Amino acid sequence: MIEILPDRCDYCGCCVGVCPEDAIELKEAEIFIIDPRCTNCAKCVWSCPIEVIRFNKEGVQAH
Repeated sequence: MIEILPDRCDYCGCCVGVCPEDAIELKEAEIFIIDPRCTNCAKCVWSCPIEVIRFNKEGVQAH
């Protein structure tokens, strides 16, 4: 599963723009992944310039 570290995110929106499933929601100073839409393609992981999106090793997605 993919997770975002919201306390480190600068809300640039790069991840939102590359997500083919529209699975990342950015509202004001809040960002989260819409679990049912996410296919774990990792495009958001590769696009994040400050590396705050990653694979969650425990298999549980954090918000």
